[in-house]
Amino acid sequence: MSKAYCFYQNYREVRLLVIHCSATRYDRDFPVEALRSSHRARGFADIGYHFYITRDGVLHRCRPVNRIGAHAAGWNDRSIGICYEGGLDERGRPADTRTYAQRCTLMDLLRQLRRDYPEARILGHYQLSSYIRKACPCFDARKEYETL
Repeated sequence: MSKAYCFYQNYREVRLLVIHCSATRYDRDFPVEALRSSHRARGFADIGYHFYITRDGVLHRCRPVNRIGAHAAGWNDRSIGICYEGGLDERGRPADTRTYAQRCTLMDLLRQLRRDYPEARILGHYQLSSYIRKACPCFDARKEYETL
């Protein structure tokens, strides 16, 4: 097998960096193991996101970026999925619950991904299409990261 073939097999044209929330209450832990169990219960082979950021700001690499994710139907083949733990307030309503640590980690990750994929746009899940009826990620990612 030639090197060119190997490169092609690992290459994906990433056009979108899609931010999600886990849609869990900010005051309850939802560690990466719980996310994995949840995604497997939905029939996924493993976590559908490429990255998961827990409330303590720890970045969990879930799916290699050269593999198609399972996080945004119709957009997975050309996107990288990033999810933060939380997204719901104490009553279970959509809210931007990112901790300072999560905000810092997310910013660092997005800066690196923009270096790797300079043409990729940063959007929240709900911003992919007017047909998506979710609040995810519970903040305006396009506006917040428009200067990145």
